[in-house]
Amino acid sequence: MGLVETETQGQVFIVRMNRAERLNALGNAIRKELAEAWCAFRDTDDLEVAVFTGTGRAFCAGEDMKESLERGAPGLSDIGEDPFMDSTLPKPVICAINGYAMGGGFMLVERTDLRVAVPNAVFEVSEAKRWLLGGYNHGFFANLPHPIATEMALGFRQTAERLHQVGFLNRLAEPDELIPTAIGMAEHLLTLPPASRVNTIHMMRNMQPRVAPNLERLAAQLKDHGHKPDLMESRSAFAEKRTPNFKGWDDPEDRHRLPQLED
Repeated sequence: MGLVETETQGQVFIVRMNRAERLNALGNAIRKELAEAWCAFRDTDDLEVAVFTGTGRAFCAGEDMKESLERGAPGLSDIGEDPFMDSTLPKPVICAINGYAMGGGFMLVERTDLRVAVPNAVFEVSEAKRWLLGGYNHGFFANLPHPIATEMALGFRQTAERLHQVGFLNRLAEPDELIPTAIGMAEHLLTLPPASRVNTIHMMRNMQPRVAPNLERLAAQLKDHGHKPDLMESRSAFAEKRTPNFKGWDDPEDRHRLPQLED
């Protein structure tokens, strides 16, 4: 079996990450197979709605720390065309979250159009733990109240029940009902006039909040404002199951010289 399994149920395309022993962590191999699956979904006219899920106790644990340490650099490599990740996929995707959705796994969830999760799923925006700037934009994209968006940006874990209450998740379903619930949502979409489904998804995606350009420029400066080796120290400490030894800033005075927001 591959790292990504796909199946079709009529016009519904199911994409399932199958790397349970690594909590479906996003190494380059699984990312390439996901990109191939999304290209196949996009290019197959008989397929109209996708359900995206994982195997095991995690939907996706995010960045593959082992690969990052082997490469000696944080982040992900360029794998080429991926219509899901570059936001060019014109068809709706329903996420069926079967467990942990952490870091990059959370980012996969937020790229989907509709979401159903098991009640014991756990979510985390992990940038604050792995980079020099926390995930400032995720709560904003989700239209969450500022204190909750701040909590998410600082890496606090969230339960499925709480994210359902604040509107990030559409449904909660017990594990044996997770995929049937997602399929039921897909079947509803298939009852709509095709143009209505396509046009409405396109409209709703264009209505999503966007971070203002001056805030993005500030974020770009803040992402470099600190001791860069702390990025790999974070990953080494995680892999070695120890407390990280962070330096913080190359010059301690940089703590008080924060880049400022432009008018």
